[in-house]
Amino acid sequence: MRRRKIIAFIRGAAALSAISSSVAVHAQRPAMPVVGYLHGGSPKGEEYAITAFGQGLSETGYIAGENVAIEYHWANGQYDQLPALAADLVRHQVDVIAAVTPVAALAAKQATTSIPIVFSLGSDPVRDGLVGSLNRPGENITGATFFGNLLSAKRLDLFHRLVPKPTVISILLNPKNANVELERHQTQEAAQLLGLQLVLLQATNEHEIDEAIASLIQQRAAALIVSGDVTFYSRRQQIAELALRHNIATSCPYRAQTAAGCLMSYGANISETHRQAGNYVGRILKGEKPADLPVQQPTKFELVINLKTAKMLGIEVPIGLSAAADELIE
Repeated sequence: MRRRKIIAFIRGAAALSAISSSVAVHAQRPAMPVVGYLHGGSPKGEEYAITAFGQGLSETGYIAGENVAIEYHWANGQYDQLPALAADLVRHQVDVIAAVTPVAALAAKQATTSIPIVFSLGSDPVRDGLVGSLNRPGENITGATFFGNLLSAKRLDLFHRLVPKPTVISILLNPKNANVELERHQTQEAAQLLGLQLVLLQATNEHEIDEAIASLIQQRAAALIVSGDVTFYSRRQQIAELALRHNIATSCPYRAQTAAGCLMSYGANISETHRQAGNYVGRILKGEKPADLPVQQPTKFELVINLKTAKMLGIEVPIGLSAAADELIE
């Protein structure tokens, strides 16, 4: 009887020891850092951005779901929801906020002065009031930009060389975009210098995009400039198909829009911008400070022309422009 009690005591002690050891190991295991991902758009059409962001993170040794968690907050084009979404990330005490689009970055900056913020956007972060300078961002925020909204004049010039006949050109703008007035003003000035009449169109969602493009027939505009807005980027297939249906030539900021069927694009590689942002987030998680990381900028802008779309529209691409293009999609 005494022997059975001794054996039971030994087994119980062993089990208690195993439990204590497991608790100790768990207590010693570092908590997984959490990145708050704040985006002004929707997940649909933004898979490329998430992939590129993850690539940048992996370059610093972080793999989503393994040693870092990502908490996604999407505004789905409802930019007025961004302040509340940013505040929720702050309330959850995430380690870093990755903010995509200028309005998301501004919402994050207004929500916290202590949590590091890394933005990826297409505007001038100095002009937006996000950083003091590109080389010395200061405070708790830095990131990467592809300057998509600052190429309006150059994009219109290339578009006019490709499609010289229309004297009336329209531009599709999102009134909720933080840089809408800058892009409108730059395009308006460029149009005046080229002797073109510029028709302003506005849209904030899928239904309004349909109505805006359909109205071009009444405006007698056979050419459309699509501004650098995340809503228009995510709806690139819709815009390309509608434009072709109405025999309208389109100029866009990004290659993916031309690959979707738009006529041409001129801009930087935005996947690279998202990769750079992911890399910065990883470096900050390892201990670097945003104030010490200069804002990343594009080193090259690419002209892409969709030859298949040009043929469908009956447009002959000038030899000089064809030779200057970085890519011709056939």
